[in-house]
Amino acid sequence: MPQMQIGSLSLQLNRKAIKNLHISVLPPDGRIRVAAPEQMTDTAIRMAVISRIPWIKKQQRDFAAQPRQSDREMVSGECHYFWGKPHRLNLVERVGRHEVKVSGGKIHLFVNPGTSVENRALVLAEFYRARLKAQVEKLIPEWQQRVAVELADWSVKKMKTKWGSCNVGAKRIWFNLELAKKPPECLEYILVHELIHLLERKHNERFRAHMDKFMPNWRERRDLLNTLPLAFGTWTY
Repeated sequence: MPQMQIGSLSLQLNRKAIKNLHISVLPPDGRIRVAAPEQMTDTAIRMAVISRIPWIKKQQRDFAAQPRQSDREMVSGECHYFWGKPHRLNLVERVGRHEVKVSGGKIHLFVNPGTSVENRALVLAEFYRARLKAQVEKLIPEWQQRVAVELADWSVKKMKTKWGSCNVGAKRIWFNLELAKKPPECLEYILVHELIHLLERKHNERFRAHMDKFMPNWRERRDLLNTLPLAFGTWTY
């Protein structure tokens, strides 16, 4: 992706068939991504970015101050989050089916002897996926009825820069697998946020009015989600 330098700021520039310029500051290290209309000049882009420098710097400071999980080695004693609470990993090597159980503030990971670190991580990821899907399945019927919209499809996947996304045309929502590590109210916030996009595509006053109506404390939930520890993985775009 093309790069642009503005003073000390280095940004990724992506020209697209869009009407307005969008600036994103990406976790975990505050990299800057700019999506600009195809016909917008470099000078106009620079002026737009310069006008947003105070906001960009604040986002970068917030990311720098945000706690991070250490690299995962998938060994006993390591801290892993589940529904917003820290748990100690208890690795149990034994012959049989791989499985995960949670009890007593611990995540018990049962794997065959010699299972690689990568495969241990996959077993835990599948546990997170199953629990996240089960929680979404409980929430969707109620919220579809309350918001008066209907989804055609939804799924869970690893996402690099978003907690959720909505394909309005297809009426499909994607949830970030990392949400299984966050408090349940954060997942509910993301669900409602994406459902509201079926009523309003943009993050404008109409969108915020819908959020205020259906989830009055959505800002508190959003802020909670954005201050929790970032995943250990390296986020790239």
